[in-house]
Amino acid sequence: MNLIDRVIEYMLTNKILMITGGTGSFGSTVLKRFLSTSVREIRIFSRDEKKQEDMRIAFNSPKLKFYIGDVRDYDSISQAIRGVDYVFHAAALKQVPSCEFYPMEAVRTNIIGTENVMNAAAAHSVKRVVVLSTDKAVYPINSMGISKAMAEKLMVAKSRLQRDGETVFCATRYGNVMASRGSVIPLFISQIKEGKPLTITDPNMTRFLMSLEDSLDLVLFAFANGKQGDIFVQKAPASTVADLAQALTEIFGSKEKTRIIGTRHGEKLFESLISREEMVYAHDMGDFFRIPADNRDLNYAQYFSEGEEKISHAEDYTSHNTRRLTVEQVKTLLLKLNFIKDELNA
Repeated sequence: MNLIDRVIEYMLTNKILMITGGTGSFGSTVLKRFLSTSVREIRIFSRDEKKQEDMRIAFNSPKLKFYIGDVRDYDSISQAIRGVDYVFHAAALKQVPSCEFYPMEAVRTNIIGTENVMNAAAAHSVKRVVVLSTDKAVYPINSMGISKAMAEKLMVAKSRLQRDGETVFCATRYGNVMASRGSVIPLFISQIKEGKPLTITDPNMTRFLMSLEDSLDLVLFAFANGKQGDIFVQKAPASTVADLAQALTEIFGSKEKTRIIGTRHGEKLFESLISREEMVYAHDMGDFFRIPADNRDLNYAQYFSEGEEKISHAEDYTSHNTRRLTVEQVKTLLLKLNFIKDELNA
């Protein structure tokens, strides 16, 4: 057990953890990691009763409790959060095209829903809330990214109002998680197995390569180290979409060609995890960056600005300028994923 796991075990002993949107890929990964610890109870809060039933059957644990509700409804989250010690806030609308066509739905879930979770947590004296955010919140160009950027701003604003000993609010920010629901890897594998060409938006498009376990490690690092208003980012390698497609065709022994279909609504050429403005103030913590909150208030005249010259020379942290993996390195990484192993054995 590494240091972070020991800290988490200590923090969770006899405590109650809630995961909003807990029936997703992230929630399942948390349960696999935590149900065997000394945590007293893990509450899954979501609006999908079928997924809750599937999860209840799959894990079959007396520590697991299920709550039907929606983060859009303050009363439902307020009732479910009573007695909770810690919250991982994962509930969100995450699909870029869906949010692009229905932006107010993104507002209701990603912005208002996040505020409801934080208000309920503060009202019921939750010790710590970790808000899960996305690379798309950095220089947002789509509705999903704009809504998550606002969720981050709400988190930082809420953190400024907290006094010592009150609920700590912090966040994590990461890119697309490999093989998560709705991501490109399951799509490519489905196309390979159906004998269809792999549809690529732009072969030069790059994406960070993070596993579900990596995303959980990031959340746990924030959980163990976060101070009011902090945002945490994990360092990760990246790949072009073309190299990812080639790696998958080689793994599955496919001869299928690729078909360029063009960039979809709201998609970016590359993922940005930290803006240059943030990089100036970010703390390098080894495998992670910590972006502290800007805690100046509206009395701007009382402050003098520093760092403008540094900002002009700084670089964003993106999937274009991080470590780029070769096709062979991508294959090695993919073959570690349980999803890939299961698909190969199917």
